[in-house]
Amino acid sequence: MEFLNGLQPSHDLTYNDVFMVPRRSDVVSRFDVDLATADGTGTTLPLVVSNMTAISGRRMAETIARRGGIAIIPQDIPIDVVASTVRRVKAAHTIYDTPVTVPSSMTVGEALSLIPKRAHGAAVVVDDGKPLGVVTERDGAEVDRFAQVHEVMDTDMFTLDAGLEPRAYFEALASQHRPLAPVLDGDSLVGVVTRKGALRSSIYTPATDPDGHLVIGAAVGINGDVRAKARALLESGIDVIVVDTAHGHQVKMADALPVVREERDAFETRSGRRIPIAAGNIVSADGTLELVEAGADIVKVGVGPGAMCTTRMMTGVGRPQFSAVLECAAAARSVGAHVWADGGVRYPRDVALALAGGAASVMIGSWFAGTHESPGDLKFGPDGRPYKESFGMASSRAVANRTRDAAGFEKARMALFEEGISTSRMFLDPENPGVEDLVDQITAGVRSSFTYAGARSLPEFADRAVVGLQSSAGYDEGRPLHASW
Repeated sequence: MEFLNGLQPSHDLTYNDVFMVPRRSDVVSRFDVDLATADGTGTTLPLVVSNMTAISGRRMAETIARRGGIAIIPQDIPIDVVASTVRRVKAAHTIYDTPVTVPSSMTVGEALSLIPKRAHGAAVVVDDGKPLGVVTERDGAEVDRFAQVHEVMDTDMFTLDAGLEPRAYFEALASQHRPLAPVLDGDSLVGVVTRKGALRSSIYTPATDPDGHLVIGAAVGINGDVRAKARALLESGIDVIVVDTAHGHQVKMADALPVVREERDAFETRSGRRIPIAAGNIVSADGTLELVEAGADIVKVGVGPGAMCTTRMMTGVGRPQFSAVLECAAAARSVGAHVWADGGVRYPRDVALALAGGAASVMIGSWFAGTHESPGDLKFGPDGRPYKESFGMASSRAVANRTRDAAGFEKARMALFEEGISTSRMFLDPENPGVEDLVDQITAGVRSSFTYAGARSLPEFADRAVVGLQSSAGYDEGRPLHASW
């Protein structure tokens, strides 16, 4: 990356402070762009779902991996739950969406509480392994909540066979005017396909491990028995292990990373698989080089830019994210490592700028919180708008979850200090309520950025991007107006 006219900024920069300049390009189509990363995680999109309890869970992990990214399960999830999550993600189909299944005897009220867990908006009624019908939110509208689903389900069930091409699925659904259909392999239900899902499966390449299963990562903290936790996570089948703490440039991180590396190397000897180690968070070249020397293959960059984070306002500590990514990426590149840009992205342009700055992938948290796939239950505001609750991982709420096994006095004392928002309502966009809808927006913007730069790959983009500085008025000029002025 180079700055426009050779200008060197005199102060650190956020994503809003910069813009990219078009270059002469022979990349004529967005589909000529390859967004696969080279950080060893197996992803075909440079997107990582942040290890936040309100955002990253099983449904998020399988959905994002199906489209090419990876999700990181948070460090405060019990190991047995992480192992169960990994097994279920690995068992998920790489093409078909995982169906919500309910027995015919379930009440309508229970079924309606489960249907919003998936963006396709339906549940398949299954008894003894045999699909009997489909029930949607519309079927349950104005129906006694204690009625059973077999009373309201659509028994005129349109199904499709497994193994068809995406175009065939799309055309079959369109010809029948159906939004979705269960996919059967013989009499067995293997998934659900929607029109959009069929289109997406022709555009995205799933992120898979060497055995062809969807990828997933998990985080471990720097306190407690790091060795045992790291060993258990590796044995569970994760594809990347993240050593995570808010302040990554510290002695306890320097102590923990070599331990995790020893466990990773021993696991590689036993299994033949090399699992990348990510660690952070830091914002300086010195911190990057120290973490790489201690054992990190990937360094997480970002202190304070996240939407749920109050670190900068509470402590004055942090760094504008674009400059942090730019400096840390250069340092990592000099020693053959990579960085993930963690936090501060609110628009597709921010993802593109992070990649231009040299990031191998971009971590996204709160942006994905208000989607069907985030772990929280769907709630409704006074105006009827659906939302999910989100919270920061250094908030008192997250600290309380992380220290649930501590003695009452110590737990209460630790909860006095927080650097994050404990509750925030993240409303679902009625036009884009699923994480795949947001991924569509992000990849469309990023692919287009590559065509403007004349780049076909991430390394080319980071090399060819030309970035200029702008005022707040310049940033505002580029924002669309949704109403007449």
